[in-house]
Amino acid sequence: MALPVFKFEAPKKEKKRYFRKHQDSYVVLQKIKLWPSRIGTLHGIKSVVLNGIFIEFTTHCGQKMRIRNSKTSRVSRWLRHKWYAQPCPACKVPAWKLEKYSSTSFQ
Repeated sequence: MALPVFKFEAPKKEKKRYFRKHQDSYVVLQKIKLWPSRIGTLHGIKSVVLNGIFIEFTTHCGQKMRIRNSKTSRVSRWLRHKWYAQPCPACKVPAWKLEKYSSTSFQ
């Protein structure tokens, strides 16, 4: 009769994610795939396309938007400071994505 083998595994630490603070909105949206609306709702992004100086993207709830690619825009500022009221119920942003977003640091 063989005895069970137990392996000790150290607890995994949360990996800290870093982004440069003043990057174009396109780079940040491409990596994070989240967009805070003006009323504070956090939407999940399905696709992001750079079209000249504009970014065209589609959210999971079906909204299509066209914004300017800027380093100092409202979207960039809200993403850096992690300001949002609630996630969009139609986009169904998963909890693991919100945790990953909250552990992201901008330097």
